[in-house]
Amino acid sequence: MARKTLNRKALREENDAAEKLGEGAPAKAAKVKKVKTPKVPKVPGAKPKSRKKVPAEIRRKLYWGVFNQSMKRVALFDFTQKKQAEQKAADLSASGKSPHFVQKVKEDIA
Repeated sequence: MARKTLNRKALREENDAAEKLGEGAPAKAAKVKKVKTPKVPKVPGAKPKSRKKVPAEIRRKLYWGVFNQSMKRVALFDFTQKKQAEQKAADLSASGKSPHFVQKVKEDIA
């Protein structure tokens, strides 16, 4: 395969020679005028529309949950009934094979 090897200096000289002759000069493109869209007059006293998305307010309630070793919820108590939840966990641990424990649970209010 015959390969043409030209270095930058040779390429630059060719380019300069072409520009002197006017061959390499790019033709000037005609300027394109932009078409302006007419502005709509503002109504006095009108407020612009807000595009902000209002986040949905999610309310939650705190409970005490009794769980077994595999993290399955066995019972659910109000937050004020912690003693009853601990008693239930102790009863289930004593009667069953696996230990049970009490943990806080947050649930959405509909």
